[in-house]
Amino acid sequence: MNTLSYKTISANKATVNKKWLLVDAEGEVLGRLASKVAMMLRGKNKPDFTPHVDAGDNVIVINAEKIRMTGNKWDKREIFSHSGYPGGDKRTTPSQMLAKKPESLIEHAVVGMLPKNRLGRKIFGNLHVFVGSEHNHEAQKPQKVNLNSIK
Repeated sequence: MNTLSYKTISANKATVNKKWLLVDAEGEVLGRLASKVAMMLRGKNKPDFTPHVDAGDNVIVINAEKIRMTGNKWDKREIFSHSGYPGGDKRTTPSQMLAKKPESLIEHAVVGMLPKNRLGRKIFGNLHVFVGSEHNHEAQKPQKVNLNSIK
């Protein structure tokens, strides 16, 4: 028996195979979309997933303004941020975020599902969210992904 055939393959920066994926957010539920996008960004859907390497794909999300939320979360949920100064807390609702900057709603949901470290910040750079169906990454030839096929 050849014991050399049982080596565990660990991906690194040189051996990782990154693709460009296109996700249409029209009619999708925000949390479900964000969890699947975070999984693709992290690379957990690939057989050569390595936790300490940016092995995920570049993900383009279009139609950010057509996202859905179930129940009455549009007005009941509060998104909290703080400036770091006394009394510097800001509270906003998803409906206010959607009216002001729709792409920030998806970005906020995805960031919450990524690691809170240097790798998570680097992985977040691979997410590109756009309002409308037009995006400026046609040169990368992104592959359209059906979110229902991802488990």
